[in-house]
Amino acid sequence: MSTSIDLQTLIYERLVADARVHALVGDRIFDRMPADADYPCITFGPSDYSPDDMDCIEGRDETLQLDCWAVDHGRLRPAKEIADAVKKALHQFEADAGDSALITMTVEGVRVMRDRDGITGHGIVTVTANLEEA
Repeated sequence: MSTSIDLQTLIYERLVADARVHALVGDRIFDRMPADADYPCITFGPSDYSPDDMDCIEGRDETLQLDCWAVDHGRLRPAKEIADAVKKALHQFEADAGDSALITMTVEGVRVMRDRDGITGHGIVTVTANLEEA
């Protein structure tokens, strides 16, 4: 399997298992938001990586965006709560990522804004993982 897919699976499993995240979104964590999805929810956004090889070890730094969505009459508080829970679940988290080894995972930033419709809160959590590839 690919290192990127292994990392996304690891993040998904971590978020689903986290009590704070579950209390806010339940199991509504999607690779792509279904047309009939209920809010609040979390979706995986864009990702990119750059090689980070050392001596005889293949590695990469991979950055992912997690989008936190909530609808509450234009208020941002629910999206902020979800983004904060995601940050707490993932920042400095270490585990095996399938065939790859996760060295460190760092939340690089959290941003919350009102979406264009004026009623949807949108939190963006940017996560970078340093991985050793199998």
